[in-house]
Amino acid sequence: MTGSTRELPAWARELREKYLAGEASTFVLYRNVFDSFLIGGQFVDLKAFLTGPFVQETKPTVVEVSAEFGVQCLKGTVELDKAGDLMAQLHSLERHLRQSHGTAVYVPYADALMPGEDAGFVSSEDRKVGNLFHRWSLDRQLNSSDNITFIVVETLGSLNQSLLNNPKVAAIEVPMPDEAARAQIVRHLGPKLSDAQVARYAERLAGLRAVQVESLMRASGNSAMGEAEREALIGQLLAGSPDAAERAKRFAGITAGMTADEIVKLVEPTRSVPSADLDEDVLRLIQARKRELIEKECAGLIEFVEPKHGLSAVGGCQHITGELLEIARSLREGDSKLTPMGLLAVGPMGAGKTFVIKAFLKEAGLSAVALKNFRSKWVGSTEKNLERVLATVKAMGPIAVLIDEGDRSFGNAGGEGGDEGTSSRVIARLKEFMSDTENRGQVLFVMLTNRPDKLDTDIKRPGRMDRKIPFFYADTAADRAAVVQAVVRRFDAALACDVAGVTALCESLGGYSNADLEALTLLGLEFREREPALSLLDALQRAKDDFMPPQERDMIDFMELLAVSETSRRSLLPARFQSLSIEDIQTRLRGARQRALGR
Repeated sequence: MTGSTRELPAWARELREKYLAGEASTFVLYRNVFDSFLIGGQFVDLKAFLTGPFVQETKPTVVEVSAEFGVQCLKGTVELDKAGDLMAQLHSLERHLRQSHGTAVYVPYADALMPGEDAGFVSSEDRKVGNLFHRWSLDRQLNSSDNITFIVVETLGSLNQSLLNNPKVAAIEVPMPDEAARAQIVRHLGPKLSDAQVARYAERLAGLRAVQVESLMRASGNSAMGEAEREALIGQLLAGSPDAAERAKRFAGITAGMTADEIVKLVEPTRSVPSADLDEDVLRLIQARKRELIEKECAGLIEFVEPKHGLSAVGGCQHITGELLEIARSLREGDSKLTPMGLLAVGPMGAGKTFVIKAFLKEAGLSAVALKNFRSKWVGSTEKNLERVLATVKAMGPIAVLIDEGDRSFGNAGGEGGDEGTSSRVIARLKEFMSDTENRGQVLFVMLTNRPDKLDTDIKRPGRMDRKIPFFYADTAADRAAVVQAVVRRFDAALACDVAGVTALCESLGGYSNADLEALTLLGLEFREREPALSLLDALQRAKDDFMPPQERDMIDFMELLAVSETSRRSLLPARFQSLSIEDIQTRLRGARQRALGR
């Protein structure tokens, strides 16, 4: 490990410094360990880097230990017991480590050799391997012989915890590429790009591994279609648009490995409205492919959320839209001091929580992903999938993580649940990530629920969910009319509303949820489409007479009082609740619970 270190990734420099300082000679590398790294102008994988240029000048012997192939010598010579089992080979390797100087031991997929399950679930052989590496890390003779061991695993939780907790074993995170690393890769693959173009590409490629960035930035020699074929197909799709030939050439490189159907699906939308900015069109295509790659990478556990409307499309809700606009401004300006760690949206069903929160994300200019319900979907490699998701989310920041129906994922009724404690471990890891102050301004968790009483109390505390935003049904005819007008604008912007008439119509709609008002309005628009001679007001009146809203008054009252009791600011409440004391709220809540749930 001599020579210049300027081109080394930050994690490799950290490893080098800890080794040279004598802090450890056994290193656990985790997280983004299956990526490529741009070293000295070439892309290399982790094994090639650690067993090659990283140690080539100081380690005459390099050995790999794996569950699949046992002990293999990659450089130099080691006398091994080829007839023996893995433990016999490891004991042969230990004799070599004691008699020789300067050996690097590389252990890929270490969780297959030293799994992290409880002792009762681990085989005797696996326990022996874990004990051996634990003993090696503490052995003064082995450490004084300039030996080094690289233990590679994707997640720390899947590795033998006794080894991991050893003070002479150092865990080094191999992170997803940050913006500087992505810019370096883009500049290497696109040397003709300007500094501004490099910066734009690096920003849009956030959340991808280096190997994925590489695949998007240049064509592959063994793709489903040849580059010339892709260029010809894309040229046909873009025929008539500005710079069609140049666009087709650039798109052909980005779509390497895709079938003709996939290319048509991605490129065709750009045909009708081509951008005046060639780079923006390329970046739009990159964004589409990035979505596919990340959703696949995260095993379907997240999906991208792309809101269509900002807060201007929201009707009513004046008591909360001002607060959300202020938070959105802080996020846009990058003011992390005033940015909450998380938002909790509470209120009865149909109060518009999902629509308003998505509009807020659009207003804030945040990319967003929805975290799916891991209780039912994350089976087997749960913790590994979770770590992959969290690493991807962190690399994509600033970003919002949306958790709808949060009481199902973080409910306090959960527990071991027959899954050997997987759910509780996953939730504990998520809580840890959500409260990490380094994520402030970079990762915003937004949870929505109509039953906050079912949430684990710890998840609702400040530092995880700093702002609790309450949602209620519209109290006044004017507020209900604002919701109706907003729905009309979204579906037919050219249609004029008789504000006074709609407000009068809404006088008798007390108790209607925002969802009810939307359904009623859409029914009115349907009537008008069938009979164009109808005025909008007449169509809405007919819909009002015909529409029957669901009424669960006791449950709705209970959910409203839950929202009142959870809110973080009294000023966010409607006027009818603002003057209530905490004692009054709790008394009403107990009565509402009894009526709604019978307990």
